[in-house]
Amino acid sequence: MIHGGPHQPGTRDYWEYNPEVQLMANEGYAVLQVNYRGSYGYGDEFRKKGYREWGGKMIDDITFAANWAIDKGYVDGNSVCVYGASYGGYAALMSAVKAPDLYKCAIGYVGIYDLNFMFTESDIPNSWGGKEYLQRVLGNDPQQLRAFSPLYHVDKIKANVMLIHGSKDTRVPEVNSEALYNALKKQGKTPLYLKYKQAGHGVYDEQNRKELYQGLLNFLARNIKGA
Repeated sequence: MIHGGPHQPGTRDYWEYNPEVQLMANEGYAVLQVNYRGSYGYGDEFRKKGYREWGGKMIDDITFAANWAIDKGYVDGNSVCVYGASYGGYAALMSAVKAPDLYKCAIGYVGIYDLNFMFTESDIPNSWGGKEYLQRVLGNDPQQLRAFSPLYHVDKIKANVMLIHGSKDTRVPEVNSEALYNALKKQGKTPLYLKYKQAGHGVYDEQNRKELYQGLLNFLARNIKGA
């Protein structure tokens, strides 16, 4: 389960109660959280090591951690899924691109799937220092932005995919999930897509959250429970 952010203050995982961790643990799943390079709380040098590595070394850290858990015998290597929201949603799908044989399923919640959309569709460039921030952490090399965008590598994805998005999301607009959904569908890999018309960058309505999390648990059960 990959945290979002990734570089802003407080964007890291802590040893504390997390409702999503408990939701999945209650169903018998082992849940691994990784403070990959770029995460907050380990000093500026560690955080800056994630700059321009969104789809590179940051994903390598996540893959390494998953393989560590398998090698230690903590989990069955044939029953692993990857899930996250925002940057975590991006990282879930990019992990499925870079390690296609590792994951049975990938779940992207309000995720970024084309890094170019961060410059053209997101509200970040309209905020003070937003463009400079994106250029600092993502760079502006068209080839790298494409290489680090799951949208352009759907042919490499073997995992079953679930997408979750709010139609009123301005931070990571729904065009991300719509584009990825269509690209996967063209490959014959149509994902499960939960869309919430009144939600923004996260689903907070109680009834919708109940539907979302039941859908997530059902998806996990179909892919890895008892596998």
